[in-house]
Amino acid sequence: MDRKKAGQDPAAAGARPLRRDAELNRRRILQAGREVFAARGLQATLNDVAHHAGLGVGTVYRKFPDKQALAEAVFAEELNEIAAAAHRALAEDDAFGALADFLEAALERAAHNRGLRELMRHPTFEGTGLAQARREITTHCAGLVARARAQGTLREGVTEADIAPIAAMIDAVMALPGERPSASWRRYLAIILDGLRARPERTPLPAPGDAV
Repeated sequence: MDRKKAGQDPAAAGARPLRRDAELNRRRILQAGREVFAARGLQATLNDVAHHAGLGVGTVYRKFPDKQALAEAVFAEELNEIAAAAHRALAEDDAFGALADFLEAALERAAHNRGLRELMRHPTFEGTGLAQARREITTHCAGLVARARAQGTLREGVTEADIAPIAAMIDAVMALPGERPSASWRRYLAIILDGLRARPERTPLPAPGDAV
């Protein structure tokens, strides 16, 4: 039977496997990018990613025209996963515990991802996907803080604007000379979290920007 008469265009039939192969290569490049940027930071090149993926550099360039395009795709995925974790935390009954667990999980991810820590310090790559994911994380963190405040378990005066500086302080610990990121940051996060807990006898926090 004639394949065209049977409605099976050979060109269309061949296109499906090609599309599948192209998508598989794209996912392979993204996974390699995640691993390379995590290990080497943002100075890693598309050549590094291609080598790690076991693909020709031309294949990588066809999917991502430059390092910025790849980094934005990789870190949009990373930040979307962090945003999803923050959203799930909003459903927990214990609001302060949910906030603390989210911070620990997000920082755990950063501890093993040099590129993510560099992105936190210097948002060099800021495409639409990254900006949207950052907004979602900020929104969900604001919800976590508001719930903990409403339950009376968060220290008076702490706001959602304090979350990013707290993460930056822990990142500074991770970056200490001679320190492995996984070695001591949990100790300092525990100290900070203890300071965030509500205790009636504590004096009010100074407002942001107040002179000391």
